[in-house]
Amino acid sequence: MNYIVNEKLNENPLYVRYLRENSHWYKLLNRNPEKINDMINEMKVRYQMRPSDKITNIMDTASLVSKIWSATKE
Repeated sequence: MNYIVNEKLNENPLYVRYLRENSHWYKLLNRNPEKINDMINEMKVRYQMRPSDKITNIMDTASLVSKIWSATKE
């Protein structure tokens, strides 16, 4: 594997975890090191790490808190 790709993967344990769970990326990254960003984007979708996912999680949490709050007032 390309040294730069290897360093990029080792800087975040989630990258290594995703690579181990989806081993087909080993072959793709060995042949095309420029696909590292594609793998990282796919990992963010899978682990729900995109900004839109974070906003959705915050909104869901706020909704849950408001429902609990209104239920305890009754």
